[in-house]
Amino acid sequence: MDPLSSFATDHYRRHNSRRLEHLATLSLDLAGRKVLEVGAGIGDHTSFFLDRGCRVTALEGRPENVEILKSRFPSVETSWLDLDDDEIRHLGRFEIVYAYGVLYHLAEPRRAIARMSAWCSDLLLLETCVSFGIEAAVNPVAEDAADPSQSVRGLGCRPTRRWVIEVLRSQFAHVYVPMTQPWHEEFPLDWSQPALSGRLTRAIFIASRRPIENPLLVKELPDRQVRAG
Repeated sequence: MDPLSSFATDHYRRHNSRRLEHLATLSLDLAGRKVLEVGAGIGDHTSFFLDRGCRVTALEGRPENVEILKSRFPSVETSWLDLDDDEIRHLGRFEIVYAYGVLYHLAEPRRAIARMSAWCSDLLLLETCVSFGIEAAVNPVAEDAADPSQSVRGLGCRPTRRWVIEVLRSQFAHVYVPMTQPWHEEFPLDWSQPALSGRLTRAIFIASRRPIENPLLVKELPDRQVRAG
C-alpha cells in the first residue's frame, strides 16, 4: 500500500488537525526545544515543532515512510527505528519526546515507554488508542502489517488508561492527564460509558521530570473531560 494513499486522506488530515490544535491549547513550554518525534509516519506533525523553532529528530519504523519524511523536511535528522526491536542504540537526550499515535502499534509498549524515558530529559507527550476499563490491562491486538499506518510487526495493543498512567509513573516523577480532549469523536468525554462498537478511543498523557503548574492538567484519571476551548 502506498504510504501517501494511507496517510493523505480527509480522515487523517482532520484527525491530525484536531490533535495538534488541542496540544497548542495546553500552554506547555514547547518553543525552541530539542525534540525527538517517535513514530513520525510521513511527518504530518513535524512542522508543529519546526514552526516553534525546535530542533527536531524524527524516528519512524517503516523505511518507505522515512523516505517521504526526508523529502518533506530535508533539515530534519530522520532515522529508521522500530521500537519493538530487541536492541536499540542510545540516541542521546532530548528535552521533549513526542509520541502521538505510536504506542498502540507496538507489541512491547512497556519496553517502549522505558526507552522513551531514557531519551527524555523533560517532557514526554504521549497520545494513544486506549480501551475502556478501570483495571490496568495492556490488551494485545492484531493489526495489518501491510498498512503503512499500522504496526510494522502486525501486533499492537489497546491498553487501558490505568495501564498507561501506571507505567508512565514508573518512569517519571510527574504524570498528568489533560482535563480537555480534542474536538474529535475518537476522544471520549465520559469514561463511564463504553465506546460505540468499532470506534477507536484515545487519550493523552503528559509525563514530566519536574512538576507542572497548569490548571488544565490533573494527576488522576478524570472520569469526565470537556472539549478544549
